[in-house]
Amino acid sequence: MIESFKNLRQKLESAGEKSREKDRSFDRPVGAFSRFLWPVQEKWLLVVVFSLCLLDYASTFAALRLSGSTNVYEDGPLAGWALDTGGFGLLFIVDMAAAATLSLIAIAARYFYTRAGLKGYARAAFVVALAAYVVRTTIVVISNFVVGFAARNLAG
Repeated sequence: MIESFKNLRQKLESAGEKSREKDRSFDRPVGAFSRFLWPVQEKWLLVVVFSLCLLDYASTFAALRLSGSTNVYEDGPLAGWALDTGGFGLLFIVDMAAAATLSLIAIAARYFYTRAGLKGYARAAFVVALAAYVVRTTIVVISNFVVGFAARNLAG
């Protein structure tokens, strides 16, 4: 019985090593793809994420407060809850917490892939996680400014 467990363990270790070798063969192309998506240093992606977070907050404030329209509202469920519960102060905290949480997840993924010796995957995990936030938040910011501007023109 102990021999069968040893054989099973050896088979699993062998399969794991084959899987790691396969992953290593894709590491460079995956890293190259991440450089295509974000050609500059990763730290600048964090700067963009938190800048967009601030722009999201400012554009939401502008759309809701400065448009002068009662027909403009927050469509996001978490942001809507924050506004209803604690106003713009809580919205700011929630926006920053969301960006920070996603950034920490991206940093953790990068750390674990780097520790596993997969630097291409590490960079790709970091870039893809944060690039999705950048694209979504850019669209939200543009939408907020368009809606706020249109509501102000229609109201006045």
